[in-house]
Amino acid sequence: MKLHHLFVAAFLVATSFINAQNKEVTLEEIWGGEFRQEYLQSLRSLNNGEEYAVRNFDRATRTMNVDVYSYETGEKTRTLISSADIEGLDFFQDYTLSENESKVILSTQVQSIFRRSTTGVYYVYDFSSEKLTQISEDRIQEPTFSPDASKVAYVFENNIYVKDLSSGETTQVTSDGKDNEIINGVTDWVYEEEFAFVRAFDWNKDGDKIAFLRFDETEVPEFSMDMYGTYGQQLYPTQDVFKYPKAGEKNSVVTLHLFDLEAGNTSVVNLEKSYEYIPRIKWTNDPEVLSVQAMNRHQNNLDLIFVNAEKNTAEVVLNETDEAYVDVTDNLTFLNDNSFIWTSEKDGWNHIYHYSKTGKLLDQVTEGNWEVTQYYGFDAKTGRIYFQSTENGSINRDVFSVRANGKNKVQLTQKRGTNDADFSADFTYFINSYTSATIPYEFTLHKARNGKKVRAIKDNKALLEKLKPYNFSKKEFSTIEVNGNELNMWMIKPQDFDETKKYPLFMYQYSGPGSQSVSNTFNSSNDYWYQLLAQQGYIVVCVDGRGTGFKGADFKKVTQKELGKFEVEDQIDAAKKLGERAYIDADRIGIWGWSYGGFMSSNCIFQGNDTFSMAIAVAPVTSWRFYDSIYTERYMTTPQENASGYDNNSPINHVEGLKGDFLLIHGSGDDNVHVQNTMQMVEALVQANKQFDWAIYPDKNHGIYGGNTRLHLYTKMTNFIKENL
Repeated sequence: MKLHHLFVAAFLVATSFINAQNKEVTLEEIWGGEFRQEYLQSLRSLNNGEEYAVRNFDRATRTMNVDVYSYETGEKTRTLISSADIEGLDFFQDYTLSENESKVILSTQVQSIFRRSTTGVYYVYDFSSEKLTQISEDRIQEPTFSPDASKVAYVFENNIYVKDLSSGETTQVTSDGKDNEIINGVTDWVYEEEFAFVRAFDWNKDGDKIAFLRFDETEVPEFSMDMYGTYGQQLYPTQDVFKYPKAGEKNSVVTLHLFDLEAGNTSVVNLEKSYEYIPRIKWTNDPEVLSVQAMNRHQNNLDLIFVNAEKNTAEVVLNETDEAYVDVTDNLTFLNDNSFIWTSEKDGWNHIYHYSKTGKLLDQVTEGNWEVTQYYGFDAKTGRIYFQSTENGSINRDVFSVRANGKNKVQLTQKRGTNDADFSADFTYFINSYTSATIPYEFTLHKARNGKKVRAIKDNKALLEKLKPYNFSKKEFSTIEVNGNELNMWMIKPQDFDETKKYPLFMYQYSGPGSQSVSNTFNSSNDYWYQLLAQQGYIVVCVDGRGTGFKGADFKKVTQKELGKFEVEDQIDAAKKLGERAYIDADRIGIWGWSYGGFMSSNCIFQGNDTFSMAIAVAPVTSWRFYDSIYTERYMTTPQENASGYDNNSPINHVEGLKGDFLLIHGSGDDNVHVQNTMQMVEALVQANKQFDWAIYPDKNHGIYGGNTRLHLYTKMTNFIKENL
């Protein structure tokens, strides 16, 4: 009897030890921020090249500081600004320094409008006089210093204003702004979402002219969303109405204007020919020359135009065309002689080019079967260009420098994974942010000349220690040959994986044009969820199929006019191929995705019903006819031109194929992928007499978050997987 007790005690100790080494992760931990990484917040290099500023929030005192550190030593040298020291301002959320660093704009009471746009109450703080000035009594958008910081331009109720900071006088530049009709100086919904910018005005170098875009959205169809409010506080729903051009419908009429501050007048810029889109405006180093990127509606013909502001004339200096589409570049950089840097896919891979100020090609700076993924800048002292690329594998990123003529390239980062750089103003140093599948973010200081490490700045070793008891499985990177292509893949297996057993397979993908889900980076929140599923006996896999990015233009653009055809074929065929492996149960394969990924997972279970037994679709596009003009037509042209491309590959037209278990989820306040997509597919499924599960999250946007929402959503999905896969 005594021996039996000793055996039981020893067994319990051993079991406790094993469990302690294999702690089970919970959804509450994942969505409660338990595994949050440390970052450098709002880092900005100061003009002296010797210091950088970082925003730091003291939770104990509720104080926001902008602290300054020495690049060389890492020691804090001073506090640039602290909310505790500013009379009349208890707190600020963010800061923007003027070019000459004499003043700073401080943001307060910031509220989101759409994905990138906000309104807020803003102040200017003058470092020399220690004077705090409120820019406007109203909630405004996009306050921006003139180059000498003597003025601030901003937008209020779709009109542009300029405040003179010395006199306090405010000048109203435009007066025709009207909600859902005319917008001056900020973008409409579809430009904000798809061309990824909000501020649509720019100061010239002398600060005496402002170029701006005017959006006439009078003819753009309206979209409305009912907003239900908090239970018990709102008796009747309100309605959010905004202009949303769906594929094939009318866009805003966009025109370019110049405001002359000295003359006080505004002129319309004549671009010589008609363009559907003006996705970028930017002054060159010549205060009289404005650069404009303008495109046709198909987005396969882009002109770079130089506008002479003095003469109001326009000249096309560079033209790019493509059978599919041309990407707008954010890398346009003007050098001292007004020659410029440009990035383009014209040789089949995204590379850097150097053009003269008249648009003559001087040099192709980079070339090879790899992509430039970021352009960091040009150092006039050394004549070197700094950039990030996929030269060491499409799932990795490294930082390089090269001379403007393309010679003497130097690799500045050495750790395999994802490296990103933030350079000092004079290109003496860069702060490297590094991560990989096994290493959370590390921040280190390096010499820009040769990449030599100077010192460590911050890491996440504490997070790695916190993760040890969970004994998470390794994310295994490989490729899988599907339809004649080597597709990037990662796989997460259960920690106690036994190749003689069979496991259910759960696949994740996004699959949108130019996207990447298989990357050598550390865990996101979803990765912890995949680890949770692996702990419960599932194998989780992600495959980047045709149409995804960083493997050349041909691989990316093969899906042109057929979104959802080749990508779906690749996911179905990858699942079949994985199902042939001895350790995967081919009868238990599921797939999920969000947004484009939800479009894909729906298509996969409908069209691959002999392969997938379950699927989850969150906020999916169910027909490209419902989605916005700029994104959809870039890849599909219009429904009027390509009806079969729209209809043959939309899951709403394949609901009769549903055999397995299907969960459909959407937020009713989604201004991007409207809940209309889900409602229409629900009706199609009902009329096809197909049983399915679905959930609507009231008033939640495309991200479906806020309060307890994410925890509830992932609990629902986890339960659905456990019950059906």
